[in-house]
Amino acid sequence: MKIYLDTYSIYRPLDIKNQTRILLEAEAVLGIIMLCDLKEIELVSSFVLEFEINNNLLPIRREHGRQVLALASFTVPLTESIEQRARVLCQFGLQPLDALHLASAEEANAHYLCTCDDNFLKKSSILNSRVAVVSPIDCLKEIAS
Repeated sequence: MKIYLDTYSIYRPLDIKNQTRILLEAEAVLGIIMLCDLKEIELVSSFVLEFEINNNLLPIRREHGRQVLALASFTVPLTESIEQRARVLCQFGLQPLDALHLASAEEANAHYLCTCDDNFLKKSSILNSRVAVVSPIDCLKEIAS
């Protein structure tokens, strides 16, 4: 099974856990990362993830992101077909980086794209994508079942 964690999800364990939702999502992301480390599921990285993480101004987030992406079994390069697909996805209301993440996940034939972004989750529900865009909690439930 292939999992794509967007940047928002990768950083979730570093967020202040002042809400139950944040705490549960952080624990779910850590569970997914653990399963990737154990090679029970495949983590997919992308040029877009590397770009976002390498340009984060906070060293702790940048280092955490790099450590997570080091577990990836492969990295999807940015190609013209990914850019074209992302342009189509933007027409459905996705933000450009979200569209690039989803297009990259599709290119990798990922089963799930995990995000903590409610707008991304909501907008992706109307898309015809072969990748399920889910919260980390829902992703972990699917993996466990």
